[in-house]
Amino acid sequence: MQVVSISSLKGGVGKTSVTTGLASAALAAGIPTLVVDLDPHADASTALGVDPHEQLDIGRMLKAPRRARLGDNVVPSGWVARAAGNSPAPAILDVAVGSAYSGIYDRPDLGRRDLRRLSAVLAGSEQHYDLVLVDCPPSLNGLTRMAWSASDKVALVAEPGLFSVAGTERTMRAIQLFREEFAPNLAPAGIVANRVRSGSAEHTFRLSEMQSMFGELLLTPHIPEQANWQQIQGAAHSVHHWPGDSAKNAASLFDALLANLLKSNSGIRSGARRDRSLR
Repeated sequence: MQVVSISSLKGGVGKTSVTTGLASAALAAGIPTLVVDLDPHADASTALGVDPHEQLDIGRMLKAPRRARLGDNVVPSGWVARAAGNSPAPAILDVAVGSAYSGIYDRPDLGRRDLRRLSAVLAGSEQHYDLVLVDCPPSLNGLTRMAWSASDKVALVAEPGLFSVAGTERTMRAIQLFREEFAPNLAPAGIVANRVRSGSAEHTFRLSEMQSMFGELLLTPHIPEQANWQQIQGAAHSVHHWPGDSAKNAASLFDALLANLLKSNSGIRSGARRDRSLR
């Protein structure tokens, strides 16, 4: 089981789109997955088509993490019903629903005890997930640091532009400092180049710059800019179940990206279930 935070310290780079694209690939691969929507805007919850009833959102679970009973409060993604007809095994894609309430923890002065709140919530699950994706807010305040504290790896999302590349370099330094102080086992999973325009000389230059700066940490494939992505998310569909060649191509890219993101983790297998606890 791997916990991977999807992060960027710069907003507007498509961090949530990458999170949902990876979740779609995990669902298609039969990997039991939990998405934790830690961004107070809760865009990932909307895109994943959740329909919560009496369940607690992630902010309220963080308030009393040892009594949160994660398994009772996760909500199945609306994507699961569409995937059921294409999978021989029951698909699992659950969501710890986001809300503005979690914003009370998004401040810079959280102590060590507060930073362990998400770890405690995940440790209380009775469900067996092979993958947990944490959609972080675009800042280095309490929620992102809480996510990093609970994670094995951090995947960074960047556009191939000047400010985004600079922000990625700052985030890499922040991860190193956080590791030294709070989480010695945390590692960068890699950098996802998102919203890439193949005909753009600027994007070509910045991708080359990122390759020279980050080397093998720059993951492949890169994710191109996709005109219908807002339509897919607005309809609360997974990209793997959206019609058309454009969506089919994007789905195959996310399949490859997920495989590359997790290739060093041999414990994750398509359709695999674990006979062990979450943490």
